[in-house]
Amino acid sequence: MNSEFTIAVHSLVLLAYRPDHSATSELIAGNVSTHPARVRKVMSVLKKCGYVATKEGAGGGYTLSCDPTEVTLGEIYRATSIGSIKPGWCSGSEEGDCMIACNMTEVMDGIFSEAEERMLTFLEQMKIAEVLERVRVVQKERV
Repeated sequence: MNSEFTIAVHSLVLLAYRPDHSATSELIAGNVSTHPARVRKVMSVLKKCGYVATKEGAGGGYTLSCDPTEVTLGEIYRATSIGSIKPGWCSGSEEGDCMIACNMTEVMDGIFSEAEERMLTFLEQMKIAEVLERVRVVQKERV
């Protein structure tokens, strides 16, 4: 899994928490603890998919343009990170003489695909609003 998914979910939860306010990439980046350029990259994907809108100029920034009670984490994972569970490199070589080396890449690709599908099944069951509620519960436990 890559960090874009985490940045996207964090940003959407932040915007859901403050629905009547826009948030700049700098504000979101400070909350996420990353660079504003990374936030802008992720937010451009979310905007393209219709999850956020932007307003230019003074008082501008990002606003939520979706219903956080309807958007699933699976949707956000698909938009930002599909395929990222598979590493960029796998052991073995299809040209080798060894049965293990020749087939390991294909076998591992299947395992990673199956793992991602199972993870997506789980993520489809959770909405952005539920993540916000979990944050609120953790906050109450800290007080």
